[in-house]
Amino acid sequence: MFNLNLMNKLNIRTFTKDELESFFINIKEKKFRASQVFNWVWKNNVDDFDKMNNIPVSLRSKLDNLFYFSKTIISSKQISTDQTIKLGFKLSDGFICEGVLIPSKKRITACISSQVGCSLSCAFCATGKLKRLRNISAEEIYDQVYHIKKISEKKLKKPLTNIVYMGMGEPLLNYKNVIRSIQFITSKEGLAISPKRITVSTSGIVKMIHKLADDSVKFNLALSLHAANNEKRSQIMPINSSNNLESLKSSLQYFNKKTNRIITLEYIIFKDFNDSIDDAKELIVFAKDLKCKINIIEYNNVEGLDYNKTSVEKTNQFKLYLEKKGFIVNVRKSRGEDIDAACGQLANKA
Repeated sequence: MFNLNLMNKLNIRTFTKDELESFFINIKEKKFRASQVFNWVWKNNVDDFDKMNNIPVSLRSKLDNLFYFSKTIISSKQISTDQTIKLGFKLSDGFICEGVLIPSKKRITACISSQVGCSLSCAFCATGKLKRLRNISAEEIYDQVYHIKKISEKKLKKPLTNIVYMGMGEPLLNYKNVIRSIQFITSKEGLAISPKRITVSTSGIVKMIHKLADDSVKFNLALSLHAANNEKRSQIMPINSSNNLESLKSSLQYFNKKTNRIITLEYIIFKDFNDSIDDAKELIVFAKDLKCKINIIEYNNVEGLDYNKTSVEKTNQFKLYLEKKGFIVNVRKSRGEDIDAACGQLANKA
């Protein structure tokens, strides 16, 4: 039962469709009206009840007294020489997060953030130098996708094809909001984007990977691995001390079994750190017995950090060795590096 004796209005954009239907029943309104309002809020991105022209005027007035709309706005925009676009998003409380529109020949990808800052302190990542200020709400995550989608359609004349939760923050430490945002994004009353086009990337939170499996999620999972022995991985990713490779692999096997989905192993390749054939052999040991593919990611230099991009020759040797062992391997080229929009560079620098 909802408490209607609240002094403050409720944020209508925090309600799922089912929750809104229950609310409407509770206030003695017809259930189908909730579906109409939900469609206006999400699919049409309307933030004024008076614009909902298929809703009776009396109900619009009632809703205006009960609810308010939270909105996320674009606060900055930078365009790279490769046409990558970095956006600063101002949230309702004034905090800023960043998202990126990444165009390529075959796809248009929205890279979005799940937290303002990050608490994991990965040694190679600009976001890891920031403190985690707060989780980003489901509607704020949705707004990032909505804005990027509209820019793609207007500027590039192409539809958004993919969404990756690879921006600021650790998505699985904001589990509830990430899952709800995907519900809004995939809903037919929302953006109607297939979950198969969505990838959530994690640094490796074992118990939450198990939860993803138990919740039978339909989207894709990527693991930020970057080193396949515990000593090296703990050196660059402190999370490995409490979520080591053995427990991590076990959770990924569980995810494979429960969802039957292929996992992506992300491997940023650093000069003289994890770019040798011995490192490739360790990666093979970790990846065997997993249904997976491997993305080798070029490192993007971050000011003040002591990691560097390895050579093209070493990257190709690494890739070829993995392929000869039967793995599907892609090399992800750096995009948007000149505007600090590439992987690991998001740090709210305009």
